[in-house]
Amino acid sequence: MLKQPKAVWAVAFASVFAFMGIGLVDPILPAIAENLRATPSEVSLLFTSYFLVTAIAMLVTGFVSSRIGGKKTLLLGLTIIVAFSALSGLSGTVGELVGFRAGWGLGNALFVATSLAVMVGVASGGAATAIILYEAALGLGLSLGPLMGALLGAWQWRAPFFGTATAMAIAFILLLLMLPKTPLPAAKTRLRDPLQALGHKGLRTTAGSALFYNYGFFTILAFVPFILGFNAYGIGAVFFGWGVAVAIFSVFVAPAVQRRFGPTRALMGSLLGLMVILVGLALAAAGHSVTTIVVLTVISGALLGINNTLFTEMAMSVSDSPRPVASAGYNFIRWMGGALAPFAATRIAEHFNASATFYVAAAMVLVSAVIIFGGRKFLTAHEPEGV
Repeated sequence: MLKQPKAVWAVAFASVFAFMGIGLVDPILPAIAENLRATPSEVSLLFTSYFLVTAIAMLVTGFVSSRIGGKKTLLLGLTIIVAFSALSGLSGTVGELVGFRAGWGLGNALFVATSLAVMVGVASGGAATAIILYEAALGLGLSLGPLMGALLGAWQWRAPFFGTATAMAIAFILLLLMLPKTPLPAAKTRLRDPLQALGHKGLRTTAGSALFYNYGFFTILAFVPFILGFNAYGIGAVFFGWGVAVAIFSVFVAPAVQRRFGPTRALMGSLLGLMVILVGLALAAAGHSVTTIVVLTVISGALLGINNTLFTEMAMSVSDSPRPVASAGYNFIRWMGGALAPFAATRIAEHFNASATFYVAAAMVLVSAVIIFGGRKFLTAHEPEGV
């Protein structure tokens, strides 16, 4: 896995910076709410706008990359991220910040969807190796994002946004110099292709399950910072540990679990484990046990790392659609869960309590496991089906 061309490492390195943008705002969510005089649900829209635009834009990433090439698409995505992350740091109201995060989501979609396809294309060792490296970059980015957010955010809440702009500019230069020109695919992707790919029952099952799973994932990421009562350093430390667990278990544990139990059983077991963690978080929130919340949050990273790798590998292999097309269709559905969860989680807590938020998330993850169980016969079929 370590014997990869320089181009793979360049894309992986840039991906780390891109994924840092997801958890970057975690440690500064309370500070943003205080400085911009916003409620937690209003601040949660930073995630909602980001992932909603990311999800919708997934449908056009293949259309763009098949016409201008993978390298140019990656560079375009990075350029957009640099611009809108810098603009986010200049925001004067929470509405402006939410809008700039939406633009950031467009760049994120162009980069994330294309980076996996490029890594699969240039990596040595096949798609499985590229996916593991991709998930490693995801986990590392998720761990370093809160850390950078804490270190810069403790100084000034705007600083993490300017830090991200700088990091992505460095990633732009690395890809410009190290990634060779990628050839255009033989056939251009049409706008409707990702939706047509979801006509395959296996891919549709995977995407539908991932939608409910991501609700649980982003409930933890976006809501827990509000109930910890920590400063930026404390929140950053918790989610750094969480992100390290995501990275280690996605790279080293997920492949072993998949070989031992098979992808379907491994995924159902990991999802049920995550549901138990969410129920534990609900009980801990009711008992106001911050220590338990911290421990369970970090432990949840292990199960999230396993799930991320299993879901990605399943989505990339379950149908005969080209990988970029399958990835776009899958991520369009998947990221909708990330768009819904942050706002819904905070609103539920505002109207009821924090425990209710986690119970709802646990129910969503249970639905995710039920979908996998109900569609398990489609997850081993590789014949594409019509819409």
